[in-house]
Amino acid sequence: MSRYEKLFSELSAKNEGAFVPFVTLGDPDKATSLAIVEALLAGGADALELGLPFSDPLADGPTIQAADKRALDAGITPDDCFEIIATVRARHATTPIGLLVYANLVHKRGYEKFFSDALAAGADSILLADVPVEMSEPFRKVSQQTGLQLVFIAPPNADAETLAKISEFGGGYTYLLSRAGVTGAEVRAEMPVANVLAELKTHSSPPPVLGFGISEPPQVRAAIDAGAAGAISGSAVVKIIEKNRGNVPAMLDKLKAFAAGMKAATKR
Repeated sequence: MSRYEKLFSELSAKNEGAFVPFVTLGDPDKATSLAIVEALLAGGADALELGLPFSDPLADGPTIQAADKRALDAGITPDDCFEIIATVRARHATTPIGLLVYANLVHKRGYEKFFSDALAAGADSILLADVPVEMSEPFRKVSQQTGLQLVFIAPPNADAETLAKISEFGGGYTYLLSRAGVTGAEVRAEMPVANVLAELKTHSSPPPVLGFGISEPPQVRAAIDAGAAGAISGSAVVKIIEKNRGNVPAMLDKLKAFAAGMKAATKR
């Protein structure tokens, strides 16, 4: 049983959903980034979605774009990110760790090497933000060879054929979008997802976790009540980091409290 399967099984038995925060690794620096992850886990995060900084994060809004720039300005490399992941894994043996990556980073390192290095560091899954399921075959082959699971995005306007492919080829969880567009807490989640959730259930997809615009506990509650297995919050987390860079202890306290509030909302 994978870490994701074990987590979702345990949460289902407790009648809970998963809270999954996103952060860009290396923002604002390597040491603080590790402390940020630890604060989110201490607050109750069930799993992690960790972004590798990239110069052209086209699926992300201005908040996460700025986080990528801060990390790159700090000199953060993929090797640094894998070192952070390895440290987190050594401390948290059962927590699912997912990566959110753009395809150029994988291409530059080499598909098999990137997947193998990520798996060796302790990652469970990889979501390629700019690779739709229809273009994923080369990555699926490497996923099968290495064992690093591929997570796919299910947009709210996806047709039945696309959702069937996402369900067949995906692993870990399914990233269900609450709306079209780019990431950002500035635009609230719309959650027009009932039909998509029903279709994913028909195809026995990996558990759907709702993201984009999830910034408050009531939105997490609404996602769980709608039938999602959990909720992802990224830009709201990154905003806390951005606003408190001058006072790291306060930042960590606020991140822990944010995670605790979001996690509480997953409990039915």
